[in-house]
Amino acid sequence: MHGKRTFWGMTGYHWLVIAAAWLGWGFDVFDALLFNFVAPNCVPTLLGLPLGSPEARQATALWTGVLSSILLVGWAVGGVAFGWVADRLGRKRALMLTIAMYALGTASCAFATDMWQLVLFRIIGSLGIGGEWAIGATLVAEVVPDDRRVEAATIVYTASPIGIVLASVVNYQVAGVWLVDDPATSWRYVFLCGLAPVLVAVIVRLFIRESESWEMSMDRAKPPALIELFSPAVRALTLSGFITSAAALLTWWTCNAFIPLLGSTLAAEHAAQLDLAPEVARALGEAWKTNASNAFNLGGLVGAFAAIPLAKRLGRRPMFVAYFLYSAAALFVAFGVDFSPEARMRMLFAVGAGVYGVFSAFIFYLPELFPARLRGMGSGFCYNIGRALAAFGPLVTGMVSAAAGGSSSVIAAMLFWVGAVPLATALLARFVIIETRDRAIVST
Repeated sequence: MHGKRTFWGMTGYHWLVIAAAWLGWGFDVFDALLFNFVAPNCVPTLLGLPLGSPEARQATALWTGVLSSILLVGWAVGGVAFGWVADRLGRKRALMLTIAMYALGTASCAFATDMWQLVLFRIIGSLGIGGEWAIGATLVAEVVPDDRRVEAATIVYTASPIGIVLASVVNYQVAGVWLVDDPATSWRYVFLCGLAPVLVAVIVRLFIRESESWEMSMDRAKPPALIELFSPAVRALTLSGFITSAAALLTWWTCNAFIPLLGSTLAAEHAAQLDLAPEVARALGEAWKTNASNAFNLGGLVGAFAAIPLAKRLGRRPMFVAYFLYSAAALFVAFGVDFSPEARMRMLFAVGAGVYGVFSAFIFYLPELFPARLRGMGSGFCYNIGRALAAFGPLVTGMVSAAAGGSSSVIAAMLFWVGAVPLATALLARFVIIETRDRAIVST
């Protein structure tokens, strides 16, 4: 349909669509997580608190939770809204709009002068971020051959941990190297880097064609309505997509929102024990923050590839059970055993392999659940309403951690109990997760 198949059974155009979705998703996560890296400098500056003080640490823990939760709610609204736009106006237009929106929203954070301006700009960015995921996943699922859907989805997913690694590298280079002596300003330059995805929107505009599956479905069907996701024929599909998404998102966001903070808190405690000079302590904090995040995200990158053999050999439901059971075990060990600070950060690789790795499955699983005319909206609803529920994770963790002084031991104790979420989901999988292996993507 798009020319002769070349590498791995896909044409050059298939790979172009995968590349566009990969870049859009990678920068989506890059922009979304920049705040988590700059929070220890950004929050105290905007609140007028001394950097590194106990009051600053408590405020940072609280606002990390609050802003992460606000971001997730914005993602949910944007995901549902732009999913509807994608089903009404087409995948290409919606994808281009969402990428431009989250890039401009994130870059605007650099000009915030108080916390409420930062909240406003984060909400604008979150609407675009929420919409991009479902649209990119839907476009890839509809364009690539059915027999390469799992592999294509896994490739697209790898952009996510790489996007966070890029965010940690950018933050470290700006805040830990170039402007290490100016922490009150460095975070603004980090946010400005969030403008980079505008280039991806230009690529989508110039080279990506509209999905033929969507065009065929719109030629012979009435416009989609949100209520249809709860009709008797579709309700069970929506419930399956929502439960799996919500469990994975609640676990990931509660962990990922606090992993950079955990790294910097461990470093601050270590520096205090050694009585290090302030400038040395700041550099150590940026380094440990980066190391903690990179361990978690590289683990997710490795764990993502497990979706290919699990999904194709065992099926979708057993795949989710395996990911969720492993995630629970990794969380219980990483945060329940008394590790040294360095060992605990290394354990984050194992945590990321399950907690983060499972997300490669959603890029093919959610589009498989729904017919073409409901695919963008259905995928966006399940994934992004799951984000709204997940907002409670970082909010509660941030509030409890702040109330307890924001110490590393308190953060670790909170993350230990997060393991109950994937464990419960795995035990209930037989009743709530629908199998979609061998299901073709159809234009109906």
